[in-house]
Amino acid sequence: MFHIVLVEPEIPQNTGNIARTCAATGSVLHLVGPLGFSLEDKYLKRAGLDYWHLVDVRYYENYREFEEKNPGISAYFLTTKAEKCYADVHYEPGTYLVFGKETAGLPLELLKANWERCVRIPMLEEARSLNLSNSVAIVLYEALRQNDFRGLKIKGPSSK
Repeated sequence: MFHIVLVEPEIPQNTGNIARTCAATGSVLHLVGPLGFSLEDKYLKRAGLDYWHLVDVRYYENYREFEEKNPGISAYFLTTKAEKCYADVHYEPGTYLVFGKETAGLPLELLKANWERCVRIPMLEEARSLNLSNSVAIVLYEALRQNDFRGLKIKGPSSK
């Protein structure tokens, strides 16, 4: 239902955790290079546990290739520089949620070109940023909530 785009992720454990979140939500994971790790990294595989077969993962050499292969998409760009809160926008099914690398976020040129579609997660002014995998989960689950968690199992088995 949603697409998670990681632009130049650097930490394999974060990407593995995000892959697991994508598996649990039916979201597509787009990895835009260059990556800061090998796709064979043991930490990446371990963080994703045995969920990798449930994830639709798509790889791109760079952001230009991502744009060429995904024209006309509806996207939101997550950045600490945005003025708009992530919870103040409506996420339609099929929306792409774009996140930058852990140490620098998204490139400034990309943010400037999409400023009206940039959103942030509120936090204390003194805090630099949240962990990437936590940020993805926060925003993705808000998008899913806005769409009534369509396609997801909401209730667990009864303990009676």
